[in-house]
Amino acid sequence: MTTDSTRATSKSRRRRRMLVDRSIDAVLVVFSLLMLLPLVFLVSNGFKTPQEMLAWPPTIIPVDPTTANFEAVLRDTPLLRWILNSILFAVLSTLAILATSSIAGYILAKFRYNSLNVVFALILATAIVPFEVYMIPLYFQAQSLGILNSLWGLLLGYLVMSFGIFLIRQNVIHSIPDELIEAARIDGAGELWIFFRIVLPLLRGALGALGVLAFFQAWTAFAWPMIVATNREAYTIEVGLALFQTGFTVDLGRLSAASALVLIPSITLFVILRRNFVQGVASTGLKE
Repeated sequence: MTTDSTRATSKSRRRRRMLVDRSIDAVLVVFSLLMLLPLVFLVSNGFKTPQEMLAWPPTIIPVDPTTANFEAVLRDTPLLRWILNSILFAVLSTLAILATSSIAGYILAKFRYNSLNVVFALILATAIVPFEVYMIPLYFQAQSLGILNSLWGLLLGYLVMSFGIFLIRQNVIHSIPDELIEAARIDGAGELWIFFRIVLPLLRGALGALGVLAFFQAWTAFAWPMIVATNREAYTIEVGLALFQTGFTVDLGRLSAASALVLIPSITLFVILRRNFVQGVASTGLKE
């Protein structure tokens, strides 16, 4: 009787646990669909006529699909140039942030100097300072260097990411034991050899996650590119999209079509690096 009662209790617990899991999965599916719905409407609006776009109730699938919005955007605006500017800006900014974050994170994690704790605290403190606070002094610096309306002017504000340094530092602490580095030093390996042959290969997941974050940070940047690039040919895609909105009207069709095209590079990058992104963020601990 005791065995039968235990089995019944165990089955009842498994059923309740399964019911809870199924309920959580259902809630997550519903929220995922709600999050995807604006993107579906965005792409759908790019294929709608102006009359159908303003119709009520709105339609998800266009009744009379047309590619006129996409053709007008590609014909009347330098959209491809803006996308190329954004890709170059985002890629170079990502490479710079990966380089600065990996070097600084490794030094702050594995080198034993009391002053480094102060440096790390200052780096974390800069994370709470809004970019708008030092945007104007940075603009005057770019002006004095003569790099306005250029890719170098865009990169000036996106070469270092304080969160990236924190992310890499935490991953180095938890993923790379001190004994491994000390053994390499005893064998005569130099610091550069240790960094490139031991540290970086063990940080692939964290670097992938940081790469996604850095790319999206530069790809969606608006305020800094808007004040640095005054020439239309030097615009990034975020600044270019703002041109579809005037003081009194918004060209919803062209704006939706252009925004749908802009989604392609960012979604592609996330699909390729999604595993590294999850792994890198999950392995970032707060315990020393």
